[in-house]
Amino acid sequence: MGLIITIGGSPGSGKSTIGRMLATRFGIPFFSMGEVRRQYALEHGMTLAELNARAEHDVTSDHLVDKFQEKLPEKYDSFIVDSRLGFHFLTQSIKIYIKVDRKVAAERIFPLRRDSEHWHTVEEGITALQARESSDKLRYMQYYGLDPADTSHYDIILDSTKTNPLEMLSQVVDFLKKRNVEVPEA
Repeated sequence: MGLIITIGGSPGSGKSTIGRMLATRFGIPFFSMGEVRRQYALEHGMTLAELNARAEHDVTSDHLVDKFQEKLPEKYDSFIVDSRLGFHFLTQSIKIYIKVDRKVAAERIFPLRRDSEHWHTVEEGITALQARESSDKLRYMQYYGLDPADTSHYDIILDSTKTNPLEMLSQVVDFLKKRNVEVPEA
């Protein structure tokens, strides 16, 4: 069996950044379920917040993402997924959780000016991130009985609040080596 890693955690924690860095190091595909949802929102003329609000009573967009990641092992032997519920849909994966202070997360995301997120200030971003996390938890509890922030689902928990991406990558690589995963040299 190949290497499957799922990375969950708070918005703005660096899940995609670390996922892409690991994928590059291992030479395997990376998939971001957040990007899939943002693209879906844009294609349907919504912001991510509007999509999440709609998803609280219409499971369509969540099920599309869920099915997408469930089918990945049929297509790929090894891959990395940034997904709040990857631990649930890809149970055979090594499960990483990255947390971050919400203000730091908003400061990281704000300059990206994503089309699916319309914040005018970092403070507005903090409020939006809190609402997003609440919506995610509500939906995932309603649909699956799961809290994506419950760290008991994960093999390793990291905090990126005061840690740069290279330091985070080093922590993940050290963890993988302890799990006897053969890690290519950088």
